[in-house]
Amino acid sequence: MNYKNKISVVSKYAFLLALSLTVVSCNPDEEQTVVTFTNLVWQDNFSTDGAPSASSWTYDIGDGTAQGIPGWGNNELQYYTDRPENVVVEDGMLKITAIQELYMGAEYTSAKILTKGLFEQTYGRFEARIKLPWGQGLWPAFWMLGDDSGGSVVWPQIGEIDIMENRGDQPTVTHGSVHGPGYSGSTAVTKSYELTDGRFDTEFHVFGIEWGPNYINYYVDDVLYNQITPADVTGEWVFNDNPFYMILNVAVGGSFSGNPNANTVFPQTMYVDYVRVYSRD
Repeated sequence: MNYKNKISVVSKYAFLLALSLTVVSCNPDEEQTVVTFTNLVWQDNFSTDGAPSASSWTYDIGDGTAQGIPGWGNNELQYYTDRPENVVVEDGMLKITAIQELYMGAEYTSAKILTKGLFEQTYGRFEARIKLPWGQGLWPAFWMLGDDSGGSVVWPQIGEIDIMENRGDQPTVTHGSVHGPGYSGSTAVTKSYELTDGRFDTEFHVFGIEWGPNYINYYVDDVLYNQITPADVTGEWVFNDNPFYMILNVAVGGSFSGNPNANTVFPQTMYVDYVRVYSRD
C-alpha cells in the first residue's frame, strides 16, 4: 500500500512440484525457482459470525492523523473503523465494506485488519481467496509488512510485500509489488497480472505468494506470473530472516487509485473466503 510512515501501518495445488524445481514463468526467457509449501500452519476460514477473531486480527483505526500521517501517507480519504458496518464475519466470509458517509471528519469509512503481534512468519506460502469491490477510487489490498515492533527500523527498511493490489476501475488487473530502501512508493518493483476470462469483482480468485530466501513468487489462482529476486531491486534486499505480518484493507482514494467520481457506487465490499499460511515440509 506504499504506507510511508513510522507506524506500521488448500488453494489449487495442480501446480505441486518437487522441492527446489526450476520452472519457466510467464516470461519464456526467465527460469524461476519454485519450492512447494504444503504444511498448513495458520488459517482463518471466517466460520464464526461477528467481529474477526481477536486471536488472529487487530485493527488500524482512524485517518492517520493521530499517527502523524494524515491520509495514511497516500492521500487516502477513508476513516478506518472496527464497526460491523465496515468489517464483519458473516455468511462464512470476512466482509470489509467501504461506505460513503460523514464520519469523524472524513467522507468515507472502511476497515483495515492485520495480524501484527498475533501471527508473523518468515518465508512460506501466504494466500487468500477474495472477491474484490469495483469502482473508481477503490483500493483493495492483501499485503504484508516486516516486523517493526522494536521501533528502531521503519518503513521502507522493514520491507513491504504487496500480494494483491487493485485499482477499482480495473476489474481484470491485479498488481504484486515489493517495497524496500531505494525502491519504495512510486519506484516499487511491480508486475501486473490481467485475467483473460472473468473479473476479480464478480468471482473469487486466490491471490498468493511463495516466499523463500532470495525470491518471492506471485500467483493468481494456480498461475505463477512473476518472481522477484535481489537482482530485481535497486537497493538492499530486506526480505530474508525477518518475520512479516498480513494486512487486509479497502482504501478509498489515494495516490494509487485516484479518488472516487460520480460513477462510483457505494457501499462496496471486499469478500474474503479464507486466509491461509503454509510452511515448507
